[in-house]
Amino acid sequence: MPFCDVSKGIQNGIKIFYRTYGHGPNKVLLIIGLAGTHDSWGPQIKGLTGTDIPNDEKWNNNNNIIRNESFVLDCENHEEDGNGIEVCAFDNRGMGQTSIPTKKSEYTTTNMAKDAIALMDHLGWRKAHVFGHSMGSMIACKLAAMVPERILSLALINATGGGFECFPKIDSQMLSIALRFLKAKTPEQRAAVDLDTHYTKEYLAELVGLKTRREILYQEYVKGIKSSGMQSNYGFEGQLNACWTHRVTSRDIEAIRSGGFLISVIHGRYDIIAQIYHGRKLAEKMQPHARMIDLHGGHLVSHERPKEVNEALSELIKASDMKLSPHDWTNLPKKGGSQLTGIKILLSRRRAECGNFVSFMYEMLAKLNFIILYLIGLFIMAFEQGRRIFKNLRPARVGAITS
Repeated sequence: MPFCDVSKGIQNGIKIFYRTYGHGPNKVLLIIGLAGTHDSWGPQIKGLTGTDIPNDEKWNNNNNIIRNESFVLDCENHEEDGNGIEVCAFDNRGMGQTSIPTKKSEYTTTNMAKDAIALMDHLGWRKAHVFGHSMGSMIACKLAAMVPERILSLALINATGGGFECFPKIDSQMLSIALRFLKAKTPEQRAAVDLDTHYTKEYLAELVGLKTRREILYQEYVKGIKSSGMQSNYGFEGQLNACWTHRVTSRDIEAIRSGGFLISVIHGRYDIIAQIYHGRKLAEKMQPHARMIDLHGGHLVSHERPKEVNEALSELIKASDMKLSPHDWTNLPKKGGSQLTGIKILLSRRRAECGNFVSFMYEMLAKLNFIILYLIGLFIMAFEQGRRIFKNLRPARVGAITS
């Protein structure tokens, strides 16, 4: 099994589990989100490399390791024509087969970005295209800000700026999902909740043969969770801490811009976890290097719309190889320029008519929304903790009095 030791010489160091797929001069590092494992990138691995077989080994029916010679030969031929892609996907600290630190403070997007850099060093990759999903996009941002000279291109899928931007919009559906998530103790319960957070209702209701996608995906999710195991409390709370403490600072933005590489911000329009507003705002901050791509999908748009996402990623790689100018790449209006969309013009007129009062009220409502959700979250966690403590309490047994 391939592991990368990111803290050699340190007791209880972090070991990152990873897999590589495909061969070629183009290197792609895939960084998954909260509670996800490396194989959550399945549709993108297959779409970019043409295979889902890891490079290091393949198991036959007798559990003997064998080389897939035909696959290796095909990859080598593909590498010779200069268009091949090698992909690396890995489990973040706190999940899957990677180490699980017990201290919450060890989980930050900066530390996790350092894990990714160490993995690139381990692989001997001087530069790579870096693609991240959700929490993985936060890690990818930190990685790009820390070593912009090592980034060929950056794709941020269902991204936010971290902190309060991680909180979804408060409604009855979201509160119900949050309660079910906290109560989920089995793979079956967790799978049912994950489906509602990852996909749109329309997608889950689609028929594939005689079954709905929900029925098919439910079985796949249960199988996947059973194989990788339920995420530990240390891992979940730690990764949640990484999201909560993440910030994309102005210094980060300037460092990313200094790299000169192209950026794609890809988002599902109906994402109930990471709202598209935050993704678009992040893209606007990265002008003129960023392109905004919104698709009909939910939080796991990479699975719900794999063809469109893979095409967007492939186009990003090709544009980077061609050294396309950022001004030819971006589809966002220029700041302060005349290329304002109808929505921008309408907003400008409304601001002129209403003054700063509307903006002030919007900001106050956004903060109020966050405060209410935060308090509800604290209440739910306190309730669950109290329930667990109460369950563990047992009346003391008093023995019979003897003379």
